[in-house]
Amino acid sequence: MNLDPSHLEYPHRHDGYDHDLYPWSALKDRPPVRWPRGSVAIWLCVDLEYFPLTPSDTPFRAPGHMQTAYPDYRHYTAREYGTRIGFYRLLDAFAKVGVTASIACNSAIAERYPAIIADIVAAGHEIIAHSTDMNGTIASGLPEDDERALIATSLDTLERVSGTRPQGWLSIARSQSWNTPRLLREAGVRYACDWVNDELPYRFTNGLINLPLNHELSDRQIITVQQQSADSYAQSIRDAFDWLAAEGSREGGGRMLPLNLTPYIMGLPYRIDAFEALLRDLAGRAEAWFASGGQIVDAWDAQQ
Repeated sequence: MNLDPSHLEYPHRHDGYDHDLYPWSALKDRPPVRWPRGSVAIWLCVDLEYFPLTPSDTPFRAPGHMQTAYPDYRHYTAREYGTRIGFYRLLDAFAKVGVTASIACNSAIAERYPAIIADIVAAGHEIIAHSTDMNGTIASGLPEDDERALIATSLDTLERVSGTRPQGWLSIARSQSWNTPRLLREAGVRYACDWVNDELPYRFTNGLINLPLNHELSDRQIITVQQQSADSYAQSIRDAFDWLAAEGSREGGGRMLPLNLTPYIMGLPYRIDAFEALLRDLAGRAEAWFASGGQIVDAWDAQQ
């Protein structure tokens, strides 16, 4: 039986990707990037999230959402621990070493707990939009108007409460639809953090900048999924820093080390000491530059 020739026709079969959102590029082939100081930009990004007691599951249930029969007070209050206690331990840890972080914030936090937003602003940290609440997930199949409204609500609410419109966006679970890059750009977002295929920023064809937030280096992945201790997490981050610093020295150009943090995970009393020790160690390294996402994007963009 002969195969119909149409089965061999694939419109996206070409060099690079099966999409035209951005071109393929190997790090070794790009001009080196220089940071304002040091060779490794350390980006602290905290997920500050509000979990509704009832998951909507549209289009999917967010990681960390309610798990047992309704009402799931155990997980609901465990997540709430992050806003009541864990987040403030992280703020204290940042203040002790004088570093700046990005806070990826659900807009429901701004609506329900405006005092937290005031504390973030007073401490000089950057706010990144992180959807509306943990029911505000995005994936293909979500109606475009619903996604547009979700993005607008998140940005508008955070701007109203904080006084500054976020320039960055982090989707829940780093999940996007086919429409998301366009809708983010239309909403005035400068950079997004969802695509994890690099260790430096890069630009989409529509002008949106991607700032890769490595999931494998997150506390959720190392501590919760891999079931490692806080000490093991800290050693993993030190190992990553040492490798990036040596690689940058050997090959030339800056590198980036993103630390994605979860208040109800890292803010627990038996973990925060190891995290504070890690920050003190890294802050003492000559190669380290602690910076917010916006500062990293600014430094990178100025050299393109």
